[in-house]
Amino acid sequence: MSWVHLERARQAGAAGRETLSISPALWAFGNALRVAFIVCLLVLTVRVSMPQNETIWTAYDTPGDLVRLALGFAVCVWVAIQLFRRPKDANGYRMWTYFGLIGVPFAVICLIATW
Repeated sequence: MSWVHLERARQAGAAGRETLSISPALWAFGNALRVAFIVCLLVLTVRVSMPQNETIWTAYDTPGDLVRLALGFAVCVWVAIQLFRRPKDANGYRMWTYFGLIGVPFAVICLIATW
């Protein structure tokens, strides 16, 4: 067995023990803030990537709108995938709790400003 496999096994064992020490309040609060931030980011991306002067069906007429729509679609798919990927340990939920306290109000302000 190589050192890489031993290191991965050690990290997997440590992550498994760490997962058990997550308090329900930290899990719920961190998860709620994470979902709120990602949903705000998804809605903001959809809003910004829409064509400016046309409908979505005539976006192919203007190259700039077509590029904006394609990039927006790619970002929305990536953000939607991130919505279903959970943090692996208590530190991930703790990080989302701290980040969410600042990030969610900022994302809501940006969402209101662009609407």
